Amino acid sequence: MSAYAYHNILNQFEQLTLEEQQQLLQDIANVVQRHQVTNKPQRSILEFEGLGKEIWEGIDVDRYIEEERNSWDG
Repeated sequence: MSAYAYHNILNQFEQLTLEEQQQLLQDIANVVQRHQVTNKPQRSILEFEGLGKEIWEGIDVDRYIEEERNSWDG
């Protein structure tokens, strides 16, 4: 948007009543919010692949699972 167009819009805004200005601001905020929601990048669960793998290094998974299951019985 050119500086001229921006100042033209701002000038028109200043000519509105206070109530009209408030309503216009609310409408603009709603448009921006909808735009943010629809343009939000989609994330994938696959982005977590390998996260924290260093925690499990050197641990026998089968033994760990067996110990956890045994702990359920008390």
